[in-house]
Amino acid sequence: MVAASACLLGYNCRYDGKSKKSAVVFKRLATERILPICPEQLGGLTTPRDPSRLVDGDGFNVLDGNARVVNIHGIDNTKAFIDGAYAALNRIKAHNIKFCFLKDKSPS
Repeated sequence: MVAASACLLGYNCRYDGKSKKSAVVFKRLATERILPICPEQLGGLTTPRDPSRLVDGDGFNVLDGNARVVNIHGIDNTKAFIDGAYAALNRIKAHNIKFCFLKDKSPS
């Protein structure tokens, strides 16, 4: 089993309520069992939602408490992104997954 960002699999879970379905991911995973994951939804954020961005660093800085994830209205969503990241990690570990396809350029 492999894990993949749900938006890459065609789930409408992106911030804009759409997906980012990837033919490459579908072709690569055609014979695999797939665990779809959306860290933002696992962290409690709604779909659709206001877009967020990293402020003052990268994901490692967020985990260290030195950066934040803030939406376009200045609302700090750091806790939701961290909670979602750990929830996704826990699901990946629970299924003993060793390989993941994740959406690049996502704040999660």
